[in-house]
Amino acid sequence: MHSSVLRSRRVKQSELFDRWKSLQMCKWAMNISEANQFKSTLSRCCNAPSFLFTTQKNTPLGTKLKYEVDTSGIYHINQEIFRMFPKDMPYYRSQFKKCAVVGNGGILKNSRCGREINSADFVFRCNLPPISEKYTMDVGVKTDVVTVNPSIITERFHKLEKWRRPFYRVLQVYENASVLLPAFYNTRNTDVSIRVKYVLDDFESPQAVYYFHPQYLVNVSRYWLSLGVRAKRISTGLILATAALELCEEVHLFGFWAFPMNPSGLYITHHYYDNVKPRPGFHAMPSEIFNFLHLHSRGILRVHTGTCSCC
Repeated sequence: MHSSVLRSRRVKQSELFDRWKSLQMCKWAMNISEANQFKSTLSRCCNAPSFLFTTQKNTPLGTKLKYEVDTSGIYHINQEIFRMFPKDMPYYRSQFKKCAVVGNGGILKNSRCGREINSADFVFRCNLPPISEKYTMDVGVKTDVVTVNPSIITERFHKLEKWRRPFYRVLQVYENASVLLPAFYNTRNTDVSIRVKYVLDDFESPQAVYYFHPQYLVNVSRYWLSLGVRAKRISTGLILATAALELCEEVHLFGFWAFPMNPSGLYITHHYYDNVKPRPGFHAMPSEIFNFLHLHSRGILRVHTGTCSCC
């Protein structure tokens, strides 16, 4: 496979589909030297094994933590919040052999990728996606980390100010998965993200709650901006895939696609569970997908867009 197959950034959608189909004809194989080189680039800019989460080690008591976007805002790390942080990062470099990062794209519908996702050593999921029996064949159930966007807590669970059990029940679906939130994205996110920890403690849940380190998110955004991803905010999927590339030997992406039709030209829903479109102009999804396909062509990660014939 040649990286030139996906090089030009101004490719028309139809042309991109044709190139992607021709790439699919070759059996994907990981290129270990390219992957290691990419890992070391990410290590220099971002360093997920040390900075993905806010920890007691990287954010000592008394730190004046800068927010990711409200840069004038500062959060003083007091004893109460400090105790909520893990002592150090719970995951370290290349701890997992094979990781699956599962996006929520309609491309997953009827993919039968559930078994392959479940067979990964570590599975990341974005923003509380449904994994009920209705979807398991396509999306699997195994979850090690699930992110929660604070806007979901605000809109669906009234900021956890009243009934907390519905939120707790939703999280139980993911069994012992850790819950990951952007508490220090902006000042609005902090209280509601901290409340998640209190809710899980109240219900004596074994699930860990972690918070993205705001500087990690700044660094990842800068890195992808240098590769042409211009967006108000990069997607959670891109953040998790970037972290996985440092924490895992082999990274597989499922449910990542940014177009209203699949590579064969068939129309698909926006998510595998609904057709609600995102806010226009917030994420730069086609640009993100373009970069993923480029990495796929170089053997750095594998993008799954077809049906799976597992294991």
